[in-house]
Amino acid sequence: MSSRTILQFEGKIGFPDLQSLRRHSTALTTSRPSDGAFALYTAVQANKAALLPSHVPYTSGVVVPFALEAAVCALSVREPGPCMPGVLTPALALPYPSLHPSSPPTKILIVNGAASSVGSTTTQIAAAAGITVFAISSARNFELAKQSGASQVFDRHDPSLVETIVSVVRATGLEFVGVFDAISTPENYAQDLEILRALGGESHLACTHPPPTEGVPVGVKTGMIFAVNDVVAPVFRDFVTPALESGLLKCLPAPTVVGKGLEFINEALKRSKAEVSGTKLVVEV
Repeated sequence: MSSRTILQFEGKIGFPDLQSLRRHSTALTTSRPSDGAFALYTAVQANKAALLPSHVPYTSGVVVPFALEAAVCALSVREPGPCMPGVLTPALALPYPSLHPSSPPTKILIVNGAASSVGSTTTQIAAAAGITVFAISSARNFELAKQSGASQVFDRHDPSLVETIVSVVRATGLEFVGVFDAISTPENYAQDLEILRALGGESHLACTHPPPTEGVPVGVKTGMIFAVNDVVAPVFRDFVTPALESGLLKCLPAPTVVGKGLEFINEALKRSKAEVSGTKLVVEV
């Protein structure tokens, strides 16, 4: 393979999504050292790999795999299943992304934390599935959210955020699917629940951490994504490579290479704990 190579290969490790240390290696579920990511070469499931176009460097390509699986698990699982004791996965049952998204859209989704790796990718996957995405991020990351395919972006620090976004969602006349919260902190949950309560009806709150248990409006189904699921296999098989080639799928947010060698992993973790926004920390090994 002179002009192409396998996505997520050669030991590139992405942060701050700490699961990236184990994905797309699958040691998270197999516990086999051969499936881990702290290696120059790692075993990868054939149905969770894709060809990386020659114009995309490894350090950019590594941004995609874990975030992609997380996004598809957030959007396309059809039946809730176990995530952790007492917590189910979300089941939004939304369509897979397409190389030729249908239009006009009929559904609308809010992505809170849209500047994160998982938030950026979920925005892209939802948009490619023909879903209108409203993004919530810090003002400095508005352009990133727009590059990811968000129709409109709202400032997470705006005191009138809830009123503004609810008004604009209602004005679209589209079917409100719910909120995907890529950050899933108590502060974010407070915003999510206010939005869901104001919009009313049946909807979803999909989270990257255990969802709130109190104050959840009637009709709202909550769930926590477990980003290891064969539901993503058709997306890797049919979508990833041509979407990367055409630019429909972008490696967002852009990577920041911390260094080359395992000795830089602790430094990357320190930076991650200091809160990283609008970039993906990468260590080459």
